[in-house]
Amino acid sequence: MKLTVIGAGAIGGNLARKLTTAGHDVLVAGARGPEAVPAEVLESGARAADLADAVQGRDVIILSIPFGRAGELAGLFAAVPAETVVIDTSNYYPQLSGNIDAVDHGQVESLWNAEQLGRPVVKAWNAALAGTQQTKGVPAGTPGRIAIPVAADSAEARRVAMGLVEDTGFDAFDAGTLADSWRQQPGTPAYCTELDLRELEAALAAADRDKAPGTRDRLMERFADFASAPALEEIVEMNRSAHR
Repeated sequence: MKLTVIGAGAIGGNLARKLTTAGHDVLVAGARGPEAVPAEVLESGARAADLADAVQGRDVIILSIPFGRAGELAGLFAAVPAETVVIDTSNYYPQLSGNIDAVDHGQVESLWNAEQLGRPVVKAWNAALAGTQQTKGVPAGTPGRIAIPVAADSAEARRVAMGLVEDTGFDAFDAGTLADSWRQQPGTPAYCTELDLRELEAALAAADRDKAPGTRDRLMERFADFASAPALEEIVEMNRSAHR
């Protein structure tokens, strides 16, 4: 497939490398131009491109940019064909992006992003830490393989995104429509807790929409108390313990 990843940070860069290795034709683009794409992101064969070129003639565009920035790309996406699948990997943390009133009052994060972008999106890869995505992908059929939820209103777009999740080394879980994707937002049992398919299904079902923002903010406060960055396993355990 012809894929574009917009954003070359920890998650976007990792997706570019893994999806190229899986055999896809991958372009990487960002606001600072192709020259700003790190060399290590391109080492598996992905190619840097200008934003305007990178969104044309592609099957899938993956947005791996900070939450709240999708609206800046609305003009660019106005010319993108409707059949192009757009995947949103972002998460809302008001401590990082500033408060967004609609989301603070309950609007589902990716529905808000879709409104800003002016087109439907798929929610995927948001509920796994960058370190998890970089180091814990394994072949299909491996016992205990970590699962990643995928939500979209289009069954076809969800199918495409689920296939790409599998290509990055994780079991894809059909998490339903975008309106249900609050179940995989920060502060929920499914968020960054490294669960297999059976565990993930139960975690999504157990999500409490009213409690999730408070849990998210309490965890952020705990992480801020660390003198140095906690190890991946520490973060996962803290996320899990918040729901016991």
